[in-house]
Amino acid sequence: MKRIRVLVVEDSLTMRQRLIETLSADPALEVVGESTNGEQATSMCQELRPDVITLDMVLPGLDGVQVTETIMARCPTPILIISGSFNRGEVFKTYDALAAGALEVLEKPRGTEPEGEWERSLLNLVKLVSRIKVITHLRGRQRGTGWHATALESSALPRGDHGRVVVIGTSTGGPGALTAVLKGLGKGFPWPILVVIHIGAPFSEAFVSWLKDQVQMPINHAQDGMLLAEHTGSVLMAPPEHHLSVVLGRVRLTESEPVHSCRPSVDVLFHAAAQDLGNRGVGCLLTGMGKDGALGLLAMRKAGGLTIAQDESTSVVFGMPREAILLGGAERVLPLDQIGPHLLQLASRPRSPA
Repeated sequence: MKRIRVLVVEDSLTMRQRLIETLSADPALEVVGESTNGEQATSMCQELRPDVITLDMVLPGLDGVQVTETIMARCPTPILIISGSFNRGEVFKTYDALAAGALEVLEKPRGTEPEGEWERSLLNLVKLVSRIKVITHLRGRQRGTGWHATALESSALPRGDHGRVVVIGTSTGGPGALTAVLKGLGKGFPWPILVVIHIGAPFSEAFVSWLKDQVQMPINHAQDGMLLAEHTGSVLMAPPEHHLSVVLGRVRLTESEPVHSCRPSVDVLFHAAAQDLGNRGVGCLLTGMGKDGALGLLAMRKAGGLTIAQDESTSVVFGMPREAILLGGAERVLPLDQIGPHLLQLASRPRSPA
């Protein structure tokens, strides 16, 4: 059986040794190289062609964001970020790297985890991301789509249907995809937007702050009881470890059991939207591994809502959208750069009677 070839990029000797020891102990993995700086990492990637890279964000020379951008342009390779996450600046760089094409992030061990837990997470994530076919020039592709030019100010948005609610679900590849969609909406978008993204609790708070710097819309974690009608044009994110739903036009947060091993779950949000919003719901299922959200998107379509799935060519992982398409849950299958403009188009025209 062919082993998964791993390049370890980490400037801390102690951390690098721990990574190499953990990875080398698994018979399915092979550490083919180790690097202590960004320039060396990009050269070794081109020379060794590993199956996956573990990448520290703070490096001498090129930092983790620059390394990610260079690798995705020259030798696209699945990247797992190993982040300290203690420093706000480093966390923001982590999301810059995820938007540039890195796939997942694992928090560095704090020393308080149960014995062996962090090592198991590392091995599982390395194997997971190694199976993903990455997209070349992800950030360049986003920059070239022209979605900045499609964004409309509130004064320019034609009078149309202002009674809908948009619900968005995403996972692996989600930071970049979500940013692209929201940037395509610009200021003055007339509908509330509810978002579920699969992201670790230590990174969730910083992700909201990072996203605020990227787009021109109010973005906050949702709070239980919020009235959606009071948050038009705002993005409400599911807080960590809470399912997000809507009941009688209000946000509801619960800590019930995970769905598809996820909490928050996209399916929970989409099923609630189907039941509460009916034909006023607009569902968008973006890049992600697994099938969370597929059944929920189908339920929304059956309830009369409008449903969109990201297409394969622009998805970092064509898992969740693919499952929804196979079930018949997606009314539209669109490239990432067309989803924001399509939502603007929907918002600018009157809604047909149910």
